[in-house]
Order: sequence, then C-alpha cells, then structure tokens
Amino acid sequence: MRYLADILTSIRFILALALIYGCVMHSGGPEAAFIIFLVAELTDAFDGTCARKWPFPKDKTPKYRKYAAKFDMVSDALLAGAQVLFLTFRVNWVIGLVIIIYYAISSIGGDLLVYGKLMGHPDDCTKNSLAQKNFPVAKKIILTRRYLYTICLGVTNALILFATSWPEPVKWGLFAFGCLIFVFMWFFLKQRRQNISRDAVNIEEKLAKRPSSK
Repeated sequence: MRYLADILTSIRFILALALIYGCVMHSGGPEAAFIIFLVAELTDAFDGTCARKWPFPKDKTPKYRKYAAKFDMVSDALLAGAQVLFLTFRVNWVIGLVIIIYYAISSIGGDLLVYGKLMGHPDDCTKNSLAQKNFPVAKKIILTRRYLYTICLGVTNALILFATSWPEPVKWGLFAFGCLIFVFMWFFLKQRRQNISRDAVNIEEKLAKRPSSK
C-alpha cells in the first residue's frame, strides 16, 4: 500500500499525456476526455491521502521519493494543461485562451513571487522569496491562487461536459454531481491552511532562531 500514492500520481501523469496526444492528433471526443478527466482528478484527490496514511519508514524510503513532491506538481500542471488544451482546440477557444493566460501568469508569476523559483514549495524556496520574508502574505497568495485554479478547473470540465453528445439529463446529473465535488473541494482547500502552515513550520522556526544564534 505504500506505493499506492506513487501509482496514482503516475496514472494521472499518463492520463494527462494521453489527453495531450488525443488533442494534438484530434482523436477521441469530449466524452472520452471528460471520463479521463474524472479518473485523473480522482487520482489527484486520493494520492495525498494515501501518502499520509501509508508512509514509508525513514530507513526504507526509496531514493526516487526525493522527487515525489516535484513529480506530483508536474503531474498536476500537466493535467491542467491537457484540460485547457482540449478546451481551447476542441470546445471553446476564447474561454480556453483566457484560462491559458491566467494559468501562465499565475504559475510563473506566482511561483517567482512567492517562492523565488518555478515549481517551488513553502519549504523549498529562495532566501529572498516572499515565503521567507513575509509568509502570512505568501500564504494568502497561495490560497487565492488555489481557489481560482479550482474555479477554472470547474469551468473547464463543465464546458467539456456540455459539449458531449450525452442526453441532457445525464449532462445535468453529472453537472450536479460535479458541483457537489466542487463544494467538497472548496471546504477541503480551506483545510489546506493548516497544511500550508505545517509546511512553513521549519521556515518559521529557522527564522525565529537566527537572531538568537548570533
């Protein structure tokens, strides 16, 4: 079970690549894309839970786990890119382009501002980053970005859902189910405040110890 989290993350990575391939090669329709999106999002919802529930002992942690957090972030970014790529080229290019611009600004600008580097993390940032200098403000930026990302994700999936050829009752039923998941994610993301704070404990402790160590 210790490998389950890594397996789920790998599945999400593979599904994202499959979506990009299907979009570029113009194979598969909105129906297949939506199902793949759903499965990929489920892996995203549970891989973190599995990693916390079945951790590796410190003396038996595989070497590749050193890059597990980075791989998870790359998988998430790749999936988001695959979704908006499909939306742009197969469903609605105007809304897709707007979301692409937001993702670019949010991902590149946000990471450089908060962490001082791309694909950063609260405990993996530069000395001059906002996360080091003023973490409460950095935390607000992180949370706001996650809220907006969740909204973009919901809009993208909803547009792809209603582009399918499924019967209207099926579309609206899935849409209602998706709204319930969105509400769950919204409250789940609020709990991320505690997770982010825990991630920042090491930074805050180091900063607090610097004056006393002189």
